[in-house]
This record gives sequence, structure tokens and C-alpha cells, in this order.
Amino acid sequence: MDNEKKSMIKDALILFAITLAAGLLLGFVYDVTKEPIAAQKAKAKAEACRNVFAAAESFEAMMEEDGPTAYFMAGTEVHMDIDEVMRALDGSGQLLGYVITVTDHEGYGGDIQFSMGVTLDGTLNGISLLSISETAGLGMKAGDVLVPQFENKQVESFTYTKSGSTDDSEIDAISGATITTKAIVNGVNGGLQFFHAMLSESEAGGGIDE
Repeated sequence: MDNEKKSMIKDALILFAITLAAGLLLGFVYDVTKEPIAAQKAKAKAEACRNVFAAAESFEAMMEEDGPTAYFMAGTEVHMDIDEVMRALDGSGQLLGYVITVTDHEGYGGDIQFSMGVTLDGTLNGISLLSISETAGLGMKAGDVLVPQFENKQVESFTYTKSGSTDDSEIDAISGATITTKAIVNGVNGGLQFFHAMLSESEAGGGIDE
């Protein structure tokens, strides 16, 4: 065997050893970090639930977390997902309403995920942003500009305006961030539509199979 072939075999063995070591290291890091990451996600979820349903003492999941449930708003081309539904319960276990986790796919910087709390009579307690990657100084103002406007509103759906809201159903758009505003408003509307179609006790045949 000449020196060139020996060198090639040596290089291949070195590359294999490096790849194996990297794989083992990644597996170790995953094992070490997966529990803290899961705990952090659970904490964030619990905080989001409390943010949008302060009156509840506990929350329990209604839908299995085996993937998002695609949901299309009737009569529109807006695509969003209902990721999870949690029951909001009082201290005696009585149902107060629901926390619905929504992902809208039309944000300027990508998906926008938030939780929204809806009482049994259809009142929107508010929304809590979970994930957003919009433009700094524009769409990233959503938490300060948009979120407070959804609090304690009982409407069928929302629209956004650039000229100042005059009704509970109107949301003042973020200046220079219409796409972000539209995505969040449409996502909230989709969540409300899902509530009325699938969760509201006033809907004949409503409810989700467990």
C-alpha cells in the first residue's frame, strides 16, 4: 500500500472519529438541556395562561400536543393554527372559559404565536405574545401597542384602523407595521371564530371530542 492510500485511510479515520465525537457530544448536550428547556416552556405556558385568565386557579389541556390543528378562517385566505386549548378552571374545578394558543403565519418576520383567554360568554380577557420576530422599532412594538387593546372586549371580530379606533371592535394599527397588525388581528379573529364554532356552549353541537 503506497503512502497516498495510507494517508487517505488515515484522513478518513480521523474524520470518522471527529464525526462520532461530535454526535456523542450533541447527544449529551441534548440530554442535559432537554429537561431545563421543557421546564422553561412549561413555565412560559403557565405564565401566559395566568396573563390572559387571571381569575382561573388552574388550567388543563383539552387537545393532545401531537401537532398543531390547522384552522382556516371561513371565507378568507388567512392561514393560522390552533396549537392548544386549555380549560380555565376556578378553585372548585368549575369551567370559566378557555385559553387558546394560536400561531398566525403571516407576520412580517415569520410566525407570531400568542395565547388568548376567552370567557364562556365570549369576552376576550386579552392576549399574551409567546413568539414574535418582527422588525425592531416597528412590529416589535406589538406588545406595547396592540396587546393592551384586546383586553376585556366582547366582540365577534376585530378590524384594524390607521385613523384612531372609535369602537371596541377596532384596533389602532402600529404605525409603519400594518403587516404585523393585520397578522395579530387575523389571528385573534381566528381564535374567536374557533371558540364560537367549537367551544361556545351557545353553539348547537359545539365542543371538542376529547
